Amino acid sequence: MRHLLSAADLDLATTTAVLDLAEEMGQLQQRPVKKLPALRGRTVVNLFFEDSTRTRSSFELAGKWLSADVINVSAKGSSVSKGESLRDTVLTIDAMGVDALVIRHSASGAPLQASQWARAKVINAGDGTHEHPTQALLDAYTMRRHLRSLGGDGELAGRTVVIVGDLTHSRVVRSNVLLLQTLGATVVLVAPATLMPSGVASWPVTTSNDLDAVLPEADIVMMLRVQSERMSGGYFPTPREYTVGYGLTRNRLGLLRPEAAICHPGPMNRGLEISADAADSASSLILDQVAAGVAVRMSVLYHLLGGDDEREGDPR
Repeated sequence: MRHLLSAADLDLATTTAVLDLAEEMGQLQQRPVKKLPALRGRTVVNLFFEDSTRTRSSFELAGKWLSADVINVSAKGSSVSKGESLRDTVLTIDAMGVDALVIRHSASGAPLQASQWARAKVINAGDGTHEHPTQALLDAYTMRRHLRSLGGDGELAGRTVVIVGDLTHSRVVRSNVLLLQTLGATVVLVAPATLMPSGVASWPVTTSNDLDAVLPEADIVMMLRVQSERMSGGYFPTPREYTVGYGLTRNRLGLLRPEAAICHPGPMNRGLEISADAADSASSLILDQVAAGVAVRMSVLYHLLGGDDEREGDPR
């Protein structure tokens, strides 16, 4: 991989390689000393123009546990707050000789644009309502581990993943649809008509407005946050009505098969799209997703930076 800008950049072989290496990287989290020398001498800059807790923290840990030098740059504390353009910011940091830029930006396509300016490798950590490829990878990683815990081979081919919620404003759903298709899963999108993405008819998914009818089919149900900060109009009458129609409530837990699991990329609006009963249930993989973020991003960084020149070979 030259960059990771979209889940579409990942074919089946690459996706499998990233997820398999992440399984081994995940073992590092159980060690007293969480350190590998794989990226010693490399420099990774986390360039975040939007607030983030999970993504930025996990990229920082991933880089540091691989022995890279990691620098965090946020818009609020940089020359961006003085009016500097994205192009000038990227060129300035790239001119310092860094090896990778991890970029989150409110504008769709910003990481792609940055990759055309920079010599460094670029990783999309979320761009507007477009994509979030490492989130899709960690979701797939978490799903595979869950399926293996049930005694299977962990493969997602033939499994049904139901994704519910604010699909219009979600970058997570776009990356998940692409990656889950690559892995052979069936994806069902559920939302009110006002929150279905434009052009969804051309996506490799089926759609529904009836959550109760779809839940019994699910191997995995992923709830998405209602992104009220991106909404400028009335996408649904009231929060209460949204919960009644599309929230994973205590009563709806009874519609799930016993082996079905619950995911949520976070942050959660408890009581809106997901109840406390669902979020904290034995079927919930939400904290597993958080833990998976470090292992998966370690694998991504290694695949982008660890195989160059004298660094080829086993990262361990």
